Amino acid sequence: MRIYYLTGLLLLTVIFTAGCRNRQSSLNQEITVMDKHNSAIKLALIQMKVVGGELDLNLQHAAEQIAKAAGEGAHLALLPEVMDLGWTHPSAKTMAYPVPGGKTFEQLASAARENQIYVVAGIVEKDGEKTYNTAVLIAPDGRLLLKHRKLYELDIAHDLYDQGDRLNVCHTELGTIGLMVCADAATRDKVIQRSLGYMGADMILSPSSWAVVADHDNESNPYGNEWRRNYKSVAQEYEMWIIGVSNVGWLTAGPWKDWKCIGCSLVIDPDGKEVLQAPYGADADTIIYLDVETRERPARGTDWNEYWDKEN
Repeated sequence: MRIYYLTGLLLLTVIFTAGCRNRQSSLNQEITVMDKHNSAIKLALIQMKVVGGELDLNLQHAAEQIAKAAGEGAHLALLPEVMDLGWTHPSAKTMAYPVPGGKTFEQLASAARENQIYVVAGIVEKDGEKTYNTAVLIAPDGRLLLKHRKLYELDIAHDLYDQGDRLNVCHTELGTIGLMVCADAATRDKVIQRSLGYMGADMILSPSSWAVVADHDNESNPYGNEWRRNYKSVAQEYEMWIIGVSNVGWLTAGPWKDWKCIGCSLVIDPDGKEVLQAPYGADADTIIYLDVETRERPARGTDWNEYWDKEN
């Protein structure tokens, strides 16, 4: 038997939200008539350059890339972690906005609505006195469907981002979508993605910001093995897609100042196999298109144990 038990933190310890609503109305004909388990879903992995603290520039670039993705027929565009201000950039304390309703969210929602496309993006969220490293799922009509505040934040960012406290999935025409943010994938026993698997996720989408030191040599030390280890076993166990998209560009402030974000966005399929790794480099600003076919959930609740026993 593979690893099925989660030490210390079980699903019962996860707080759920009711922020996701089933979408019954027609968003556009192509998506509405889709049989989510038998038709290919076209995803756009937007591995974009993010400039620290340059909110308007980053939002403009995101909107352009979302429009380009929609023009290529993508159903969903996945953007990086804190793509509005850059990871650990100190502007998070002064330039973050509420979700929904704030400037950052509303501009992304407008791009989703204008292009009739689902958008997943990592942004900085302001909620009263607190600041969160947040991922959002936006519907093609611009509504917020799901919000996830990063749970497993690196210690060097604790003075900038507050602690998330809940986890959920959202049922859409594209399938059941779960969100996590970057290092959420690296918890002990991979408890966050396993919890999303128990919740019925067909795919987990993870806005990320993957960075290395300035003189990192990708030829001698190829980037990505940590994320392969964190993604592959869980994707196979629950037969779901796990997809992480990172930004590119130099970190200009914060604890990793002068490090470089290098892309290498990663896709693991429901068999636990690597489908693709996007280009590496601080200048590797690109969009990768991917056709995804989700699977019927093979088990639910305690049925998973029987299913895994049969698999072995």
